[in-house]
Amino acid sequence: MSGERVERRLAAVLAADVADFGRLMHADEEGTVARLKEIRKALVDPAIASHRGRVVKTSGDAMLVQFASAVEAARCAIEVQREMQRRNHGQPRERGIEFRIGIDVGDIIIDDNDIFGDHVNIAVRLEGIADPGGVLISDAAYGQIRDKLDIACDDLGPQTLKNIARLMRAWRLRLDDQSAPGSRPATPQAALYAGPAPVLPDKPSIAVLPFENLSNDPEQEYFADGLVEDIITALSHFKWLFVIARNSSFTYKGKTVDIKQIGHELGVRYVLEGSVRRAGAKLRIAGQLVETATGTHLWADRFDGELADVFDLQDKVASSVAGVIDPVMHDAEIRRASARPTADLTAYDLYLRALPPSRAWSRESTKEAIALLEQAIARDPRYGPALSLLALCHGQNFVSGWSEDPATEITRGRALARRAVEAAPDDPVTLGMAAGALTNFGGDVDYLKGLVGNALHRNPSSAFAWLWSGWTHTIAGETELAIEHFESSLRLDPRAARKAFHLTGLGICHFFGKRLDKARSYLEPSLHELPTYVLTIWFLASCYAHMGRLDEARAFAARHGIRPDGPWLGVKALYQDPVGCEYFFAGLRLATAGQAT
Repeated sequence: MSGERVERRLAAVLAADVADFGRLMHADEEGTVARLKEIRKALVDPAIASHRGRVVKTSGDAMLVQFASAVEAARCAIEVQREMQRRNHGQPRERGIEFRIGIDVGDIIIDDNDIFGDHVNIAVRLEGIADPGGVLISDAAYGQIRDKLDIACDDLGPQTLKNIARLMRAWRLRLDDQSAPGSRPATPQAALYAGPAPVLPDKPSIAVLPFENLSNDPEQEYFADGLVEDIITALSHFKWLFVIARNSSFTYKGKTVDIKQIGHELGVRYVLEGSVRRAGAKLRIAGQLVETATGTHLWADRFDGELADVFDLQDKVASSVAGVIDPVMHDAEIRRASARPTADLTAYDLYLRALPPSRAWSRESTKEAIALLEQAIARDPRYGPALSLLALCHGQNFVSGWSEDPATEITRGRALARRAVEAAPDDPVTLGMAAGALTNFGGDVDYLKGLVGNALHRNPSSAFAWLWSGWTHTIAGETELAIEHFESSLRLDPRAARKAFHLTGLGICHFFGKRLDKARSYLEPSLHELPTYVLTIWFLASCYAHMGRLDEARAFAARHGIRPDGPWLGVKALYQDPVGCEYFFAGLRLATAGQAT
């Protein structure tokens, strides 16, 4: 063999498989095989052919494809995934087929029509950590497609890939950006919040993964997710614990990921995983605690009870886990700090149903959440978390410009926030959401500081409260402290899907500190993530102007409809530092100079 000449070639390698294929086959073997066969024949194979790819091999749900360039491989992946999004729209979850795709480019070995080498392995490993319906590409592939494809990419930073000795930087294609004019890859600053593993904190740290829904009804998924969120909140009451926010731990939902990898990515020593079964009035919660460094199972138990006992069962899970992590704690220290939020289980169920749409950040989803929360507080008018979340939804309507009657939105939101605080003055969840709502409406900054300070005192692991503490200190002109609090929120929620509010807050703080290039490096990726967030638009226009990029600032202002007499003049009512406000206004006056009022 040593005398044979090995054929090598520079090529792009695309690896794909079907997410949750085992579950799909378990539910309907023949139907899944038939649907996959039809999709390959009608969509995948023609897409590969049109982009001059070669199918190297298929195995069950997996496929390995060779392309002449990373550009062609990426174009093929984008075409397939976007069409699959369209096909899956409205499909029941148990029938929807979602591909995961990984792409790398480099020197490969070709032998008997098969391909081998590190770059094949890297493509396969990237596919393994891709989101269902998503595409991950290597840094080498990104270098070839940037400036050639009109699609944005998120820098995920260095990744640990199985059987690959070195860290590999990965990029995620943003498939929801339908080649919008002016779209571009996320700036390298994005690596700040999605890159290397966080440093372990100096106290016990834990992430609670989404529990598996074992109920016969798949529609009970919301209940399992909401119950886990309450367990996270219960654990957060223990001030000696560092608890990762649900936004980050829920990024692993539906994925098979090594516990050690989760520990590395989130920077935690422990992971709690488990399952929930709800059958009529019966409820079972099972959990197991794993040490991430070794994969050792430290504790496992199950808790059975009536649905009416749901809060007691949550407390038992949390206190059992806390007791394993530190067995010398006194019983009094592991009791839940807050009282039962409501005695009405229907109100609780409505609140859990409202959580997902309230976080989707769209006009229609917020409207859906408001309708559910209105029903919840009609049943229990003193249900603190429901009142504060409803206030926050009205705040979202107001700041996003979705309201037809902003004055009523403000009045209603403020009244709900006050009712929430009166109903649950010791609940950190309620206090944090009420503070967020009132910040959106421009409340008294000293009162807001008191609210978030109280929330953080009771729950130091609340990423949400740290976020709003950052904002309250920003509008008070205390920008250096605000930066620390935004960064604390990001550490507790390192993999949150939406970081625009953190990034804009950090950008504004650096803007007021006249660190303009730093400000721009936060504001630009924030705008890319949430283009409708008006604060980002206003401060970025002012930033460009102060940087001397007047032509760009004016074109940007015109493109985003910023007028000389626009609503940005109301910023003075929000930010209480007159020097900083005047600096902001001066930049926007430059950016809108020459426009008709």
